[in-house]
Amino acid sequence: MPSRLRIGLTGGIASGKSTVEQRFTELGVPVINADDSARAVVVRGHPGLVAVVERFGPGILTPQGELDRRELRSLIFSDGARRRELEAILHPLIRADMEQRTSQAAGPYVVLSIPLLVEGNTRGRCDRILVVDADESLQLARLMSRDAVSEAEARATLAAQASRAARLAAADDVLVNSGTVADLRQAVDGLHRRYLELAADTPP
Repeated sequence: MPSRLRIGLTGGIASGKSTVEQRFTELGVPVINADDSARAVVVRGHPGLVAVVERFGPGILTPQGELDRRELRSLIFSDGARRRELEAILHPLIRADMEQRTSQAAGPYVVLSIPLLVEGNTRGRCDRILVVDADESLQLARLMSRDAVSEAEARATLAAQASRAARLAAADDVLVNSGTVADLRQAVDGLHRRYLELAADTPP
């Protein structure tokens, strides 16, 4: 494990993780987002896209030669074997991209934002796990409002992720998002002070 403190940030969908990321960024903390890396490794011309096309065929490309994400999702959504094949191609590339971004970032500690941190068993990449937690009923309401989906669709999305209990069991730190945005941002400020103390105690 590199000497600089690494905080793994995760949380269920519509839990408020984006707000937490934004506040860390405002505080000057580098936030390395797995979703950004996932997009970067399948841009046109990247070896990752070449590998995906070789495995799943040219039908997953748009007429412009870019990844058709909707078409790819339709191929793997209900096929666990094909999804695992895709993950076997992309996950090593995503990890490498995140490592490169981390090595180029400045600051006493870095936040690695990984939506599927618990599901992907990536605990070893982080010194501490920070979970943004929200009651499932709040997640459902936020998801239905944000994405304009039915309750059944929202529940299916939640069911596809790790359970709330599994995330909390993996957590070193928990931000409970049951109040206002201002409350959540203030809680991040408190954790930031704590992480700065921990980073100062991290041996070189």
